[in-house]
Amino acid sequence: MATTALQELIDSLPPGAVIVDADVLDSYARDRTDVLAAGAPLAAVTARSTDDVAAALAWAHANDVPVVTRGAGSGLSGGATATPGCLILSLAKMNRILAIEPDDFVARVEAGVINGDLDRAAAAHGLMYAPDPSSMDISSVGGNIATNAGGLRCVKYGVTRNSVRSLTVVLADGRVLRTGHDTVKGVSGLDMVGLFCGSEGTLGVITEATVALVPRPGGDPVTLLAPFPTADAALGAVSAAMRLGADPELMEFMDRRTLQAIDDWKGTDFASAGGMVLAQVMGPDAAGRAEKIAQAFHAGGADDVAVSDNAAEGEQLIAIRRMAYPAKERLGHLLTEDVCVPRSQLAHMMRFIDDLAAERGLAICTVAHAGDGNLHPVFIYDGATPTDVPDEIWEAAGDVFREALRVGGTLTGEHGVGTLKRRFLAEELGDVGVEVQRAVKRALDPKGLLNPGKALA
Repeated sequence: MATTALQELIDSLPPGAVIVDADVLDSYARDRTDVLAAGAPLAAVTARSTDDVAAALAWAHANDVPVVTRGAGSGLSGGATATPGCLILSLAKMNRILAIEPDDFVARVEAGVINGDLDRAAAAHGLMYAPDPSSMDISSVGGNIATNAGGLRCVKYGVTRNSVRSLTVVLADGRVLRTGHDTVKGVSGLDMVGLFCGSEGTLGVITEATVALVPRPGGDPVTLLAPFPTADAALGAVSAAMRLGADPELMEFMDRRTLQAIDDWKGTDFASAGGMVLAQVMGPDAAGRAEKIAQAFHAGGADDVAVSDNAAEGEQLIAIRRMAYPAKERLGHLLTEDVCVPRSQLAHMMRFIDDLAAERGLAICTVAHAGDGNLHPVFIYDGATPTDVPDEIWEAAGDVFREALRVGGTLTGEHGVGTLKRRFLAEELGDVGVEVQRAVKRALDPKGLLNPGKALA
C-alpha cells in the first residue's frame, strides 16, 4: 500500500495508535487458535474510543483494506487470525466500565472490559454478571458478545446473548449504530442486538454494550462432585438430575482421559472413575436442591457423592474442572472443539467420541457443560509446531461435527465458527439459510472487508 494512504490513517488517529513494526504486529496476528497460520497484517490500530474505531473503519473502507477485529485474543476458533495485508483493530484498550446502575440491574461497558472484572465490579453492588466462560479472567465482554460465548453458568443463565440489552456498533464504512434497548422490554424494530451477537466481527465492530446484571445469590454454595463407573452412567445421571428442577448453577462432566491427564499432572487418583460430574447450587434452599441432585447421582450409579456447603471447599472442587485444559496442554498440541447437542443425546455423543478414539488410535479428551449439552472434545497430537495438524485429526473432528448435526445439534455452542468450522457451516444452515445470512452480510458490508474468510464472510 502507498505510504501516503497509511500516513492518512496515522494522521486520523491519536499519536501511537497505529502500529507498523513487524515484530509487534506478529503478536497481534492470532488468537489462541495456534493450529492456524496467520497472515502478515499491514498495520494494527489500538483503539481507545468509538471515534477511533470509526476513523479506522472509514479509512479501511475508502482504501479497500480488510479488517480483523480482536479483543483479548482468547478465541479458540480462529476468529481473530490475521489475513494477509489486513488492518488489525484491537479493542483491548477500550476497557472502561462506564456505569453500573444497580436500580436498573444493568452495566454499560466498553468492549475491552475483561469479563471477570465486570463481575467483580457488579459484586460490590450485590449483583452478578452471569456469563462466565472458562476464560473469564482473560477474555473481553466484546469478544464474548462477538462469539456469543457461554460458560459454566449457562445451564442456569443462558449464553451471553441472554445478558445483552443494547450495543454500540461501528459499521463497515465507519457509521456508528446504536441499537437495542436498555429497558427490560423493548420490541421496536428488528432484533439487531441478536444479529450482532455471535456475528464474529463480520457485520460490524462492537465498541460498547449495556448488559443485564442479576442479583448475586446469597449464602454459601453447595457443591457436589460425583465419580461414576462409566461416562454413560454419569451423563444419564445428569439428565435425571436436570429433570428434577433443582436449577443448578453448574453441571459439568469430565471423561476418564481428562481425569487421567489431571492425575498425571497433579498426582491425584480420579481416573479410576469412568467419568466425573461437578454440580453447584446457590441461593434459596440450596441444601434441599443439592440433595435432589445427590439422590439422582446415587440412583444413577455414582461411586460416591462428595457434598460441601463450604465456599472455600466448593472452589477447590471447581478447581478440578478448571485444571482440565492446562492438564491436556502438557500432553501435546491441542485442537479444542465445541459441539452442542440436545441433552438427551449427550451419552450417545460421548460413546461416539470414545469409539472414534478407539478405532483410530487417537487421544481425545472430553469435558462438557453437561447441563446444556455442550461438549468440548480436545484432540491431542504431536508435531513440530501446532500448525502441523495430522489429516486424521481434521477428519476425526469433521466426523464429530457431522454426528452432532445428525442428532439435532450444532457445530458450536460458544466458541464460534471462525476459520476452523467455516466449511461445515452450510451443512447446518442449509442452502437457503446460507444465502439469507450472506444477504445480510452484503447489506452491512458490501465490500466484504470485515473479518474476511471467517464464518459467513
